[in-house]
Amino acid sequence: MSPGVGATWIRSSARSAIVAGVLTATSANVNGIRAAHRRGGLQQFSADGSDVLLLQEVRATDEQLRDVLADAGLGDWHLAHAPSSAAGRAGVAVVARSPLTDVRTRIGSREFADSGRWVEATTQTAIGALRLVSVYVHTGEAETERQAEKYRFLDAMTRRLRALSREARLQGGHVLVCGDLNVAHTEDDIKNWRGNIGKAGFLEEERAYLDRWRRSGWVDLGRRHAGPGPGPYTWWSWRGQAFDNDAGWRIDYALATPELAEQLSGVTVGRAPSYAERWSDHAPLTATFG
Repeated sequence: MSPGVGATWIRSSARSAIVAGVLTATSANVNGIRAAHRRGGLQQFSADGSDVLLLQEVRATDEQLRDVLADAGLGDWHLAHAPSSAAGRAGVAVVARSPLTDVRTRIGSREFADSGRWVEATTQTAIGALRLVSVYVHTGEAETERQAEKYRFLDAMTRRLRALSREARLQGGHVLVCGDLNVAHTEDDIKNWRGNIGKAGFLEEERAYLDRWRRSGWVDLGRRHAGPGPGPYTWWSWRGQAFDNDAGWRIDYALATPELAEQLSGVTVGRAPSYAERWSDHAPLTATFG
């Protein structure tokens, strides 16, 4: 898929709601945009004051996504969408109050060109030009081809992050990469870490990618704001008592270039008040700047 292919635009006549010096970005794995909307998740986004939404596992066509956004009161926002070629799978999107430009849906590897796992676009904000990326890294399975594919995607992501970092330094802009990485970085990021040693999502090889990204300058905003863990977690299984016991994983991240990270004012995890009020197995992650 060439850059821009698969992207959909919603033109807005509404004035941006960005407050001078303030920007709020929310990332969420919606676990199916239509199901999330039926459960009330999209209405939350239209009311919470976010300026940018970065969505994963959209699992919808362009038309279906447009219809859901319109019904949720987000029909006048701007949209860049990378659906998966496999119906009902993956899909990522950037939704913003302000226009989006330079949409790219390729991560650099032909293998993932139509996988619906990567989309990036630029918007103008109160803190300057901002390159936004929504990413979905699929779950793996240790010692299988599925895990090898996950590593290939993480390799491609590493190369693209390096390029984005370089472009930000040369051009003076900011980059925010958000999404479901399906990797718990440290023991502080998973409640039952002992029981998951050697399992996908907590393999040393997976966790090493986040170490490399951190060493190259990318800032994990969730950890920077929260400080040492454990938690806060962003994903809990639908099964058993995982949610009620807060037996979760922190696998949803907001990664920023250093200059953007310096403007961070807060990060919140939108954990539902109760199991019955959940609209996804993930909680939204919201970062505020300025």
